Amino acid sequence: MIEPMNFFEATARIGAAETLDLETLELLIRVENSGDVLYDALADRIGNDEAAELLRRNGREEVGHARRMMKVMSLKTGTEYVPSAEVLEKFTVDLPDTVDVSMLPLIIAGEQAGDAGYQAWADHETDEEVIRLLRLNGREETKHAERITKVIEILEAAQAN
Repeated sequence: MIEPMNFFEATARIGAAETLDLETLELLIRVENSGDVLYDALADRIGNDEAAELLRRNGREEVGHARRMMKVMSLKTGTEYVPSAEVLEKFTVDLPDTVDVSMLPLIIAGEQAGDAGYQAWADHETDEEVIRLLRLNGREETKHAERITKVIEILEAAQAN
């Protein structure tokens, strides 16, 4: 059974993992599958439609990361992975009622750390397909950080007008 924790605690636990054992991989699946909850919450609070769409795009891609990690689980176990209802349960993400642009660099740092984590996990793997999927998720985490940088630029330009 997965012990109770929130999205940010789960993310920190995953970030501390040097390798992806099956328990950590299931937690990673749950966190990635909850990425749309985080990004939709940010988008709902950001107050700019153009910036919100970029954030929502990140969220949709995070859910795709979860699907890739389910494939990794199947490859690691040698059987078709069917996640439990518990693994599929999305985390709630508690954010303030309004999100200020000053919070976004923390999300950028999290995405960059996510890329570094995926690359490090890939370095410990031997299966070429597992390595490919991990590295692909990592590269997309950096793309998410780049999108958030664009969100900051949009919001700062809107404040200047």
